Amino acid sequence: MKIIFLGTSSFVQSIKEELAKHFTLVDTLKEADLGVVASYGHILSKEELNYPKFGCINVHPSLLPKYRGPSPIQSSILNGDQTSGTTIIKMDEEIDHGPIIYQETIELSSIDNFDILSKKMFQRSAEILPKIVEDFISGNIDPIAQDHTKATYSEKLTRESGYFDITTPPDSEKLDRMIRAYYPWPGVWTLWDGKIVKFLPASSHPELYSGSIRFVLQMEGKKAISYKDFLNGYPNFHIKSS
Repeated sequence: MKIIFLGTSSFVQSIKEELAKHFTLVDTLKEADLGVVASYGHILSKEELNYPKFGCINVHPSLLPKYRGPSPIQSSILNGDQTSGTTIIKMDEEIDHGPIIYQETIELSSIDNFDILSKKMFQRSAEILPKIVEDFISGNIDPIAQDHTKATYSEKLTRESGYFDITTPPDSEKLDRMIRAYYPWPGVWTLWDGKIVKFLPASSHPELYSGSIRFVLQMEGKKAISYKDFLNGYPNFHIKSS
């Protein structure tokens, strides 16, 4: 079977690698029997979706119809969800709208950040996808329409998504979720004394983690340091820490 994989993010390359073990990968949609799409930065037209004999399927990191759109993983962390999951759909011309081929739930950890969770979710998708593709092509799966009345949408992130005013900071719980959801991009940051201060999850620098503080700080032009060390160097800096 000939498959074309369309995915631009580094964390979905495990899917391409796994598909290559089981199928023949080709360079164009017109050559393919099936298109597999994951975290792809281009919206396919109806014509493009119909080039492959069996159409195109999409691997989406949420329990559709929840969190359609470009930032489902970030949204699940920001909202404090205890569960999320992966949905594989038969694509149609509307974004994340097509019928469901497969869906699987995963538990979320209080230390998951976007970097950790995206790799975890797409690695799991890579493991299960070859069998799902085989079953789908052979007609052993009947796609089920989404309940569109329950659809929710995630937002397109910008550099400003991670900014907050140091004079009106988010509460500690929201700040923790922001730091984890927006790591490594766009990052959580503020302006203090004319410079950018970045907030990074403690899991990204475990050697700096101490006590109950779940983030480390990085002054513009400097290395990341623990919250305690940051206050020693900048005693006038004030932010909620717990």
